[in-house]
Amino acid sequence: MSALSASDDDDDASEPATEKAADAVAKSLIGDELPRATKPLAGQSIHYALGVGLGAIYGIAAEFRPSLTAGQGAGFGVATATLLDEAAVPAVGLGTAPWHTDLSTNLYSYASHLVFGVTSELVRRQVAGTLRA
Repeated sequence: MSALSASDDDDDASEPATEKAADAVAKSLIGDELPRATKPLAGQSIHYALGVGLGAIYGIAAEFRPSLTAGQGAGFGVATATLLDEAAVPAVGLGTAPWHTDLSTNLYSYASHLVFGVTSELVRRQVAGTLRA
């Protein structure tokens, strides 16, 4: 995933969006940037927390609207990649617009989000089956 708000630093262009997001959260909570050494872990924390949250929302929504599980979760993965990586991240200044990014980067994003969507569906089915038993 990309970042939440870009700064003007030269290093910022290569900084992952999740690290930019973690820095933005830190600035809003403690009023200061994260130390460089902690940014990768903080960025991964943002990435996985967002993934868990989206997966939980997907799981709940799918119970009320089973059509959301189209493609065994692939539709959810594509929607996540499109809405987050391709639209929201650039819109809030955390990353580059998709038309200014290498095709391989965009394809990797979609491929990884397809895996995320299918995995989310597998977990949703397991959890739903366990709760119904």
